[in-house]
Amino acid sequence: MLLIAGLGNPGARHAKNRHNIGFMAVERIAETHRIGPFRSRFQAHIAEGLIGQTRVALLMPQTYMNESGRSVGEAMRFFKLGLDSVVVLHDELDLAPGKVRVKVGGGAAGHNGLRSITAHIGNDYKRVRLGIGHPGDKALVYNFVLGDFAKSEGPWVDAVCEAVARSAELLATGQDASFQNKTHLALEAAGFAGKEP
Repeated sequence: MLLIAGLGNPGARHAKNRHNIGFMAVERIAETHRIGPFRSRFQAHIAEGLIGQTRVALLMPQTYMNESGRSVGEAMRFFKLGLDSVVVLHDELDLAPGKVRVKVGGGAAGHNGLRSITAHIGNDYKRVRLGIGHPGDKALVYNFVLGDFAKSEGPWVDAVCEAVARSAELLATGQDASFQNKTHLALEAAGFAGKEP
């Protein structure tokens, strides 16, 4: 089994925040692969099903971003999973909008959700980094990530979530380079790969 956790903050107030693109991507994966319904467990919304032949649990922690690790750790222990079976989808300031990158381990780069997960389960889990761009000044980051995507950003955000969902079977089977490449090609075809909105 693979645990795929999308990061975000709970509630309607945060639903369209840049910080919530992890939730958005997981919701699109569930929709595309007909996984659901989501139910409340592990301080999260969780749905179990199949992506191709791989059994997955899709997790959206409801603990608020800074405590995401509590939920991820609880689910991981319940399913008796190792770090190699955990994938975290999150917003990434250091990538341009429309860029998607995969890596295992690494620093939190100021991301409190990643910091919490690392504190609870260790560092060597897989991260799918969903670029949201940077406001240009460190002092503006807090309001930027907790602000909603602008209406003009809607098309590329939708394209990213769609590309990730359609390529998710490659991610589920550990074909990270192919997943990253297919996602990039889909975004490029849609005119959004790494372009400023």
